[in-house]
Amino acid sequence: MKKLLLIVLFFGLQFLNAQSNFDEKLVGEHMISLQWISWDYFGKAMVTKTENPNEYTINGAQKSKENADYLKIDGTLKVTSLNELVFTGIIETSVSFINDGEACKRNGIFKFKAKGKRKYWRLNNINNPCDQVADYVDIYFKQ
Repeated sequence: MKKLLLIVLFFGLQFLNAQSNFDEKLVGEHMISLQWISWDYFGKAMVTKTENPNEYTINGAQKSKENADYLKIDGTLKVTSLNELVFTGIIETSVSFINDGEACKRNGIFKFKAKGKRKYWRLNNINNPCDQVADYVDIYFKQ
């Protein structure tokens, strides 16, 4: 019985430590970007903790300084690891030379992954559903 209690306590502490790491890495303000708008200046997204374990909300935008182009993101993130997030919600983009300048909405469940030495999570499915282009939607690690 003592061994079982120690095992439960050990894994409980590991879970709490992992949760703390997720919270530290995610909660707060993040830069976001869509390459068609700019990699020189970024938008901002706020990530907040929900009541559910490993679940966060995200809401933000990047707006062009030159025209009406934009990226908007609004939904929830679930952490599968520090390198992979599962986003549920809406990603909306509008770029003047893509989809005849009309807004393009992605609504559903999408993965964001941080690979190698990247300091951001990138939308895994880069194919724009409204035109024949690749969209690099990135959520940057907090600084």
